[in-house]
Amino acid sequence: MTSVRYVAIGDSFTEGVGDERVDGTPRGWADLAAEGWAASLGESTEYANLAIRGKLAWPVVDGQLEAALALGPTHLSFNGGGNDMLRPGTDLERIVDAFVTVERRCRENGVTPILLAGADPSGGLPMSKLIRRRGDALTAAVTNRLRRTEGIVWAVNWTDAALRDPAFWSPDRLHMNARGHHRVAARVLDALGQRVPEGWWDLPEQGQPHLGTRDYYRDHVAPWVKRRLTGRSSGDGRAPKYGEWITVAP
Repeated sequence: MTSVRYVAIGDSFTEGVGDERVDGTPRGWADLAAEGWAASLGESTEYANLAIRGKLAWPVVDGQLEAALALGPTHLSFNGGGNDMLRPGTDLERIVDAFVTVERRCRENGVTPILLAGADPSGGLPMSKLIRRRGDALTAAVTNRLRRTEGIVWAVNWTDAALRDPAFWSPDRLHMNARGHHRVAARVLDALGQRVPEGWWDLPEQGQPHLGTRDYYRDHVAPWVKRRLTGRSSGDGRAPKYGEWITVAP
């Protein structure tokens, strides 16, 4: 048995949306962290990813946490709240409660929690000031509530000013591209005390150019609004990409 069994839960950020392989499947920072972890250790790691795009914080906890713990991991990463912040009437303390629940259940099961704050996309989005304000408040609230709790691996990306650069974001302006996901993976590995592969903190610029305002609203904002009005989610009907352990070789 390998020494590291890492499972990730969350939404599109953890699923890897925005960093797609040639075949269209998402890769993302969690996949990259598992690969970098194996390379740093010089041994295979076991990796699972139960994240599904579009999920709010508590549906992630209710639908993914116990299934993830049942796999018997050594480490579990969690991020949530990004989709909540895009909706009116967001209760930030309720989101903080989700982080506290994940930490508690990990502690009860002898699992090391890796808690992430996502990167800040607000500069490219409508209602940017509101989203930035909510993200600042959520990041502060989570870290304040759990700052005295030992054994947490923190990977806080929201306060990384470099990640606000459009060059780290995909054309939808909401999800990071490969460059952004590599930087987040680098932060996770660094927080774990592992070696970060060369160049991951700041890959050369790449990816598709961002759309102009009119095309952006047509291609990305309008479909999002339609899903909200119809009560649908981008994750409806999707299964986890790695619902069971896969082996990641060094």
